[in-house]
Amino acid sequence: MTTLKHLPRSLISVLNYANRATVGRVLPSLLTVSLLGVSATANAGDFEQSPDFQLVRQTLIQQHGLTALEVDQALSEAHRLDWVVNLMNKPGESKEWYDYAPMFLRRATIQKGMRFADNYAHYLQDAEARYGVPQAVILGILGVETGYGSNQGKVSTLDALATLAFNYPRRADYFRNELGEFLLLCREQGWSPQSVMGSYAGALGFPQFMPSNIRKYALDFDHDGHIDFTRSPADSIGSIAHYLAEKGWQLDQPIGLRARFESSQGEDGNVRTSNDEAVIAKDLTQPIRYGVLSMKGLIPRTGYVDPAQPVNGIRLMGDSGPLYWITYPNFQVITTYNRSRMYAMAVWQLGTAVQNGDTDMQDLP
Repeated sequence: MTTLKHLPRSLISVLNYANRATVGRVLPSLLTVSLLGVSATANAGDFEQSPDFQLVRQTLIQQHGLTALEVDQALSEAHRLDWVVNLMNKPGESKEWYDYAPMFLRRATIQKGMRFADNYAHYLQDAEARYGVPQAVILGILGVETGYGSNQGKVSTLDALATLAFNYPRRADYFRNELGEFLLLCREQGWSPQSVMGSYAGALGFPQFMPSNIRKYALDFDHDGHIDFTRSPADSIGSIAHYLAEKGWQLDQPIGLRARFESSQGEDGNVRTSNDEAVIAKDLTQPIRYGVLSMKGLIPRTGYVDPAQPVNGIRLMGDSGPLYWITYPNFQVITTYNRSRMYAMAVWQLGTAVQNGDTDMQDLP
């Protein structure tokens, strides 16, 4: 329903001079003539002067099926958050592992995760049984993303996504799509876009799903009739498992194992490979047979890897030098949640510590 607050000020001024009976007769005609113009004349907030304003506006309308009124009302109420762009340019993943890991691998976080696991054991077990995703991975994601729901974000999702859609050229197309998905999500859920809060990148709730992923993968896992990522750990647990399964999680397959790098020698006794770059994956979606990596000097610290198994070698910087792992395709699946290898490692290690009750972190993978 269109109300006065949705109309341009010039039209409101006309209506304010009319009596109620006149408004009742005139308003429908005025709306017919002018609502198409409302979108073009309404206050467009902080983004009206952007050279991309009309492009973004038309994209939201044409590609997402939003009405002009929905788009213009949202954009008129969105505010540019310059600090969001600054943070996006300096993400936590820009740190080295020795600085990154302590942000998540903490005794207090592990203990919180253990309590969370006890409280929601039924849903964790159900999610693993239904989708094949280990409870430890679900617990790791919830811990890294929001500390088991304690830090879901207090930033206006509308402001964050609009800021990044207009002012973050490196991923503008992605965030313009997410802005459209967010407005559709608000329509579907009956939310006011201005009322939704999340992370500075536009992610929402316990699992920090982006709006497009909420619309694709979110589940009503507690069967209460609606999906609620803000207050329902059950919905979050089931949705994470569903997401990872859809991204290719391999049932009953490992994530990886610790490794070491050794300079390899050829049959003539000469050093064949002394540079570890030869065993570090450039693209986790393109694994190679372990037999190739073993010949170049990447060796598991314990255990056995089938020479024909597709794997990747990864390296993270520890306090005392490089650390190595041989990772299976499931590690790459975790990176579909966040492309950072450090993120995936933190998820794996935190979840393992929570599941094992390893508060001293003495047996991390």
